Amino acid sequence: MAGHGTDTHPHGADHLCEAGHRVYSRAVRRGRIPRTDADPVPCLVELALLHPDPDDMDWLVPTPPQEVMTRLLRGLHAEVSASRTRVGAAVAAVEWYAGLGGREQPPAERSAIRVLDGLPRIRAAVDEATAACVSEVLTVQPGGIRREDELAEGLHRGLEMRRRGVRMRDLYTHVARHGQGLHTYLELVGEAAEARTLDEVTERLILFDRTVAFIPANADRTVALELRHPALVEYLVTVFERLWRLAIPLTSPLPKTGIDGITHRERSIAALLAEGHQDAAVAERLGISVRTCRAHIARLSETLGAASRTQLGVRIAQAGLDSPQGAPGLLPVPARAADARTAR
Repeated sequence: MAGHGTDTHPHGADHLCEAGHRVYSRAVRRGRIPRTDADPVPCLVELALLHPDPDDMDWLVPTPPQEVMTRLLRGLHAEVSASRTRVGAAVAAVEWYAGLGGREQPPAERSAIRVLDGLPRIRAAVDEATAACVSEVLTVQPGGIRREDELAEGLHRGLEMRRRGVRMRDLYTHVARHGQGLHTYLELVGEAAEARTLDEVTERLILFDRTVAFIPANADRTVALELRHPALVEYLVTVFERLWRLAIPLTSPLPKTGIDGITHRERSIAALLAEGHQDAAVAERLGISVRTCRAHIARLSETLGAASRTQLGVRIAQAGLDSPQGAPGLLPVPARAADARTAR
């Protein structure tokens, strides 16, 4: 194929063949084209005007006209003294590419979704967005108690953003309340930061100035997506704001469950068990260890007087604990179990 392209299309990017004009123009207008559309014009791939779409190798995406223009002019500068006749051709080609990259093609559109592969690239992109942030940062931090290294890294950013007048709002799980490091972090950052907690939150999310968002793209968070598409960012902001309204300020105590001897966390566990989740899934969603989760389940069984998992499910439903909005107190707590819990 390469040899065929060289024989049939002996030209550069400054003077495309007629077929190359048509296919490249179509690729720029549509954003990408099927690989088969470019088979008759291998010159476009050989000249790096088209390249594979990393999300689907059966498609090709165009190199932006602005980048082609820059490439042409850089080569022209080195060759201008040797070939004046080529200047006219290159200038004409630049004008043609400029026409394709006019205002109807917003430059930001091609980077509306960017894949960041590897922690160094993720950190660099987040650092760049942090430096450019001027008004607001919204974050969702799943999991349990925040690690000291994460808090130390966040403190550096937080203090710098506070200096610039940036406001920060963070969502955590209720478990994060038990980490002293988070409370210390918020004290140091001061009024510039506010934190609230929920039983469970979404996956990690960072939003800067409601214009760029970062979300993980795989389970171990070594790949992330940088989102700049206005509709996607607006959707994520809406999700955050709704969670924020439901969340409880870190400075406020958690509400009572309505049943003596059952903690707020145990009520959350009961609701997830009623949905059919296994212990490991419940633990992950609430940001606690499986061992801790099972200890809470054992205490929940004792409080509700359940002798088995099957009976526990029935008792949870009878007590109105099978959903966060369930009406508590429908099942009296056995006095013997309640007294035992109180004695502890």
